[in-house]
Amino acid sequence: MLFHVRMDVKIPHDLPREQAAEILAREKAYSQELQRSGKWRHIWRLAGEYANFSIFDVQDNAELHAILSGLPLFPFMQVTVTPLLRHPSAIREDDS
Repeated sequence: MLFHVRMDVKIPHDLPREQAAEILAREKAYSQELQRSGKWRHIWRLAGEYANFSIFDVQDNAELHAILSGLPLFPFMQVTVTPLLRHPSAIREDDS
């Protein structure tokens, strides 16, 4: 199943710099591992915001929830999920 996910990040200003840096390093490693596995298919930064649009390709809602809640930045995120399915007018066969 494909999901469009918007993630808005709001790291508290009073979080110690060293702690924030450690969380960000774990976040990067985890997200890149998911991208290499094909689960996190696309990620785009939203210009001028600490936010992204991402496309996930996972088995079901439960797998997506496990992945998202496992993100080190998850406690500092507002997440919006939209399930996707192929449009009948789409011409590409390789992106279902």
